Amino acid sequence: MKKENHKLWILFKSMFVLSACTFGGGFVIVSLMKKKYVEELEWLEEDEMLDVTAITQSAPGPLPVNASVIIGYRLSGIVGSLIAVAGTILPPMIIISIISLFYEQFRTNPYIATALQVMRAGVAAVIFDVVINLAGNVLKTKRILYIVMMIVAFVATYLLDVSAMIVILCCLGIGLADLAITLRKKKGMTV
Repeated sequence: MKKENHKLWILFKSMFVLSACTFGGGFVIVSLMKKKYVEELEWLEEDEMLDVTAITQSAPGPLPVNASVIIGYRLSGIVGSLIAVAGTILPPMIIISIISLFYEQFRTNPYIATALQVMRAGVAAVIFDVVINLAGNVLKTKRILYIVMMIVAFVATYLLDVSAMIVILCCLGIGLADLAITLRKKKGMTV
């Protein structure tokens, strides 16, 4: 039990720190979660983290909260999910509460405005890192279908301004059809 409590404490603390130090939205924290839980703590495999990323993007709600629910559940069940979510939502709640008290001063302060501009550059770099890693993992599969889907999805969202939700749902449909075909082929081989 003591070991489980220690694991839960590390889960809470790491989610809290990641959430407190993340500016720029969900993709940034997902990248940092990958570094923490896959590379540093080795609690998850690379493929599991990619699955978490895909699920969190497809599900409604904030990406960091969705990811923390899944990671927490994977590590320690429902208690792990609750602990991970608490660690994820507390920092923004505290920070936003403080900022709301001093909103007028923050809004007109040139130093704060400059700091926010500089942070955007860092956020863009982290998001770019996530994109490169995800694209690299798709290429590693060497499945033409997945590679073509990735390229078509990029063209559809970036060049044709198609809603990301439509792209995600289409990819989900294609993926399910591919799975059904694969299972049918395997079933035919075993008969």
